[in-house]
Amino acid sequence: MHKGFILFNCDLGAEEYILDELKQVQNISNVYLTFGAYDIIAEIQVENQEEFTKVIAVVRKLSRVVSTMTLNVIDPE
Repeated sequence: MHKGFILFNCDLGAEEYILDELKQVQNISNVYLTFGAYDIIAEIQVENQEEFTKVIAVVRKLSRVVSTMTLNVIDPE
């Protein structure tokens, strides 16, 4: 299992819209609204890096997303 996180900066007032859109994307297991440097954090769980990359490509194209930061969880083994 491959896990990672995407941190989102959104247009002002678009947080709820993007949150709802992310909840509909396959392989996104959790979505959180946050205060601070980022507006939303999405958790991804997929089988491999290729699927992870596909999910990132989909969510980065969502309207009203200003920028993203992707964090790939490293398997310690």
